[in-house]
Amino acid sequence: MSYLNLDVQICHSLYSATNALIRAYRPLLEPLGLTYPQYLVMLSLWQEDGVSVKHLAEHTRLDSGTLTPILKRLESKGWLQRVVSDQDERQKSIQLTAAGRRLRKKAESIPETLACQVIGNPEEALQLKALCESLYSTLSGADKP
Repeated sequence: MSYLNLDVQICHSLYSATNALIRAYRPLLEPLGLTYPQYLVMLSLWQEDGVSVKHLAEHTRLDSGTLTPILKRLESKGWLQRVVSDQDERQKSIQLTAAGRRLRKKAESIPETLACQVIGNPEEALQLKALCESLYSTLSGADKP
């Protein structure tokens, strides 16, 4: 078997599955006016509000070049605000607005709706999540000396 065969590439399977999953989210997110990356940011803020941009980047695993335009867009929609820190004027805290907090209620059914569409049973979902986290951990540590 040749390893230069697309059919045996794990990366291709992950890439294809990721794209399919994001497409499955689209009809659930569009009525809310969210893209998938924006949804990730909102999920993080619904979990923990009033965090630094650095913390948000680490939690969402989005780089600053991706995160900054998302924050600007969400701010223009009135769902969050960037507030200058009292301790350090160079730092900004990201805080949900009342509208951003209300959006959470509209989004509450999305995870369950999607899970019913794509995952056979909860055990498989947990196994898949653990494998993905393990892969991420391995690969994100691979570029460090």
